[in-house]
Amino acid sequence: MYSDMVMDHFKNPRNVGSLTDADGIGTEGNPVCGDIMKIYIKVQGNRITDVKFQTFGCGAAIATSSMVTEMVKGKTLEEAMVISNKAVAEALGGLPATKMHCSNLAADALHRAIEDYQAKQKVA
Repeated sequence: MYSDMVMDHFKNPRNVGSLTDADGIGTEGNPVCGDIMKIYIKVQGNRITDVKFQTFGCGAAIATSSMVTEMVKGKTLEEAMVISNKAVAEALGGLPATKMHCSNLAADALHRAIEDYQAKQKVA
């Protein structure tokens, strides 16, 4: 049902936690399944230098959160904004059709964090 990569990111998630000095925070949730994700980013020179996540949800939700944080470290904001739910699922070796919404949440939470950062820059 789940790929070895999904199981690895579920059992050994990367970048778990929060950043107290985050430059951007994005939250995404699905009230139907109960998954909630929060992604924190640190940005320096238009690049994501650090990223953490907190997720309440199923194994696929945790795995996609972990994977998306690995995918964006060191990327520019523009590169990170084009990461799609499909790219997250592919990086994990695929997800069952019933769990594809989890990859949507992870990518969307990342995009919200970037939008939060950009909004704060316009105010400053």
